[in-house]
Amino acid sequence: MTDTPPEPHADPSVYKTLLESTRAIPWKIDWKTLRFAYIGPQIEALLGWSPESWVSVDDWASRMHEDDRERVVNFCVAQSRDGVDHEADYRALTRDGDYVWIRDVVHVVRDEQGEVEALVGFMFDISERKKTEQELAALQKQLEEYSFKDGLTGVANRRMFDRVMDENWGEAARRRQPLSVILVDIDNFKQYNDRHGHLQGDECLKRIGSVLTSAAKRARDFVARFGGEEFVIILPETDAQAAMSVAQRCHRLLLREQIPHGDSDAGQLVTLSIGLGTIVPSRDDTVGGFLEQVDQRLYQAKRTGKNRIVAA
Repeated sequence: MTDTPPEPHADPSVYKTLLESTRAIPWKIDWKTLRFAYIGPQIEALLGWSPESWVSVDDWASRMHEDDRERVVNFCVAQSRDGVDHEADYRALTRDGDYVWIRDVVHVVRDEQGEVEALVGFMFDISERKKTEQELAALQKQLEEYSFKDGLTGVANRRMFDRVMDENWGEAARRRQPLSVILVDIDNFKQYNDRHGHLQGDECLKRIGSVLTSAAKRARDFVARFGGEEFVIILPETDAQAAMSVAQRCHRLLLREQIPHGDSDAGQLVTLSIGLGTIVPSRDDTVGGFLEQVDQRLYQAKRTGKNRIVAA
């Protein structure tokens, strides 16, 4: 009968060497004292703080971005107290005063009685991942803006107008406030394009968009391209008199531009016909019905000589 050889046991130093050779940073915290029992030497290469300086969870919390600290600390403490493994992303302060995005992956260790004994985990540098996420978020936001912006003039498009109009209509109805809308059409724009070419026509549209944006000066005033050579201005909390002032400002600012036309029955310069409407929406009113009224006034302005404003 031969003796059974003893099972081999790995040297603990081997595990330690393996842990300290990874890019992830291992650590252990004693739950009762909330002091670090261990943190990998990789922490110094990443953040500049020596392993010896990580004494307690106070060091961990104080080396966190102030905008992340309360959220992350409260979350991690609550999860740890309940014995739940968890993850947390936050910005860690470097010794040089910069910040590195960290993901902490935490495992809760229990004793034989089931009580929380220690926390062990790994810190991962996720700065590149966060940078990519932020770039993607910025791209998404830009794409969303493009989807609501007229690509030529830079003002909002019809899709965005419909959304903003509905929002302002609802608010005006709830608050019993006046809402004004100005419809603008460039006079004889087809003739302008025929005479000067479509590239110059595009430039004219851009200048008109800029003029209207300058005329609608308040933060909540809204300018959009309604389609073709038509533009629209939404003026929340604006009565008819104030809206007329904005419409007249549109004419004055365009006159300053002195854009030659050369083939218009309204004059030698590019001019605008404007229809204006003001309403305090009631239950019986509709957005479509109101816009139809304003459109009829714009038609009247064009039919009666152009380069004029028609209101109720």
